[in-house]
Amino acid sequence: MEALDQVLQKAKSFCVERGSPEAEMIDARLAPDMQPLGYQVKSCAVHSIGAVEGAQAGSFSPDWSAWLTDFDGLREVLQRAGAGLHALDRDRVDGLTGTDMNIVAGERKLPFNSANFLLSFSQPNFYFHATTAYAILRAQGVDLAKRDFLGTIRANR
Repeated sequence: MEALDQVLQKAKSFCVERGSPEAEMIDARLAPDMQPLGYQVKSCAVHSIGAVEGAQAGSFSPDWSAWLTDFDGLREVLQRAGAGLHALDRDRVDGLTGTDMNIVAGERKLPFNSANFLLSFSQPNFYFHATTAYAILRAQGVDLAKRDFLGTIRANR
């Protein structure tokens, strides 16, 4: 979460330096049939804290609401998601392992156990959307490197 937050800060600075509207960058996409940057960022929050909350509630639904169109707002969404993740009780999350839940999309329900949902659905979705956000910004000319994507490495010291 923190790495993507910093990437968005670089994107905001890029727009300021060039006098480009933030909304144009946030509406940028890699291909016409893909969702834009704003959706990608919002989806990282949805597939992190939103996924855990869905697992806890026993039901997760896709979030098709509008995304914010400014970098400060998108960064706030990520910061709230990160704070929510940091506040989780590890034992409570570990206790979700055997619980049943559903992905609900309209009338459709797709059954999962919570561990499989988090590890085989939401985690890959999180990385897909984070990678796509990074790629959109690179394609728009924002000076980013692999280190920006990785963020702070948590090595043992």
